Amino acid sequence: MSQNAELIKKVENVIDQIRPYLEADGGDIRFVEITEDNVVNVELLGACGSCPMSQMTLKAGVEQAVKKAIPEIKAVEAIN
Repeated sequence: MSQNAELIKKVENVIDQIRPYLEADGGDIRFVEITEDNVVNVELLGACGSCPMSQMTLKAGVEQAVKKAIPEIKAVEAIN
């Protein structure tokens, strides 16, 4: 398995652990890609896509969890 494929699997596992919390508020998250400079791009879905607090949730919740579990990740960005 390539290093990138392994990194993607790790990111998806972290997102899967966070997903129930987002779903509880009517939202969801979808992994899109990891850029060459180790930035994870995600798409916020459902209530998360239109919530004014979604950027805070993304940075304080999702990004912190991903960076804690996978230190080589630099940031998590929403593409929508």
